[in-house]
Amino acid sequence: MRYKSVKGLLTSDESLIPTTFIDKLEDILHGFLGIILFVISVLAAGYTLVRLVETRPFFPLGMIQGINDILFVIIILEIMRTVIVRFTDGIFQLDNFLIIGVIAAVRHILTVGASLTMEKEETTEYFNRALTEMGVNTGIVLALVFALFLSRAARKNNNK
Repeated sequence: MRYKSVKGLLTSDESLIPTTFIDKLEDILHGFLGIILFVISVLAAGYTLVRLVETRPFFPLGMIQGINDILFVIIILEIMRTVIVRFTDGIFQLDNFLIIGVIAAVRHILTVGASLTMEKEETTEYFNRALTEMGVNTGIVLALVFALFLSRAARKNNNK
């Protein structure tokens, strides 16, 4: 007995492996990955709480670390959401990846900005490198937000 391949859905190619078998394996893997990402996010949130309590002085060092860690947990949760959407809808959504990129770039901007304010003795080289990093990340954020705008506008036009 011959089965249609995934590629065969669009063409007349055939495969020896049934597509339902491959789809079930893929669903199991996506479910497993979603569970792993959830466990990682819970552990990261717990670690964030421990660091918030133990970091001295809390202001400003503990607060900066806390914000950085919380944004990291949000990134993990957004990746998990992307995997779940892929599991339920069968497609990866571009918007989710763009949002993850924006959050990651903003997180880096905040970290660099915080390190600039925390440094006691800044060298000119360190200061210039930090400003360059912040500028590049700002450009990345603007590009990703523009891409997100284009993606949503294209989806809106397709739904008309």
